[in-house]
Amino acid sequence: MAVTEQTVTEQTGARTEEAADLITGARERIDALDDRIIGLVQERMAVSAVIQEARISSGGRRVNLSREMEVLSHFRDALGKPGTALAMTLLELCRGRI
Repeated sequence: MAVTEQTVTEQTGARTEEAADLITGARERIDALDDRIIGLVQERMAVSAVIQEARISSGGRRVNLSREMEVLSHFRDALGKPGTALAMTLLELCRGRI
């Protein structure tokens, strides 16, 4: 196996240059999507902080469990059972552990 073929296999798991090129391009797209997702999560965290502050300053509780159940249901309906775990992680990031 040539050095370039070995490198292609090690970096992408592909057995051909064409497959390696496809994988490399797709990974770049995934990295860009991940950056957008991270940005959206950070934005959601900031909006959640505003909501929590308003709720607390008005004498309410930091967390609204019925709203969280809506979020969990929304993610589960859209993504199946793993969506529930994703939503739980997202809620924990936005409000902290309860």
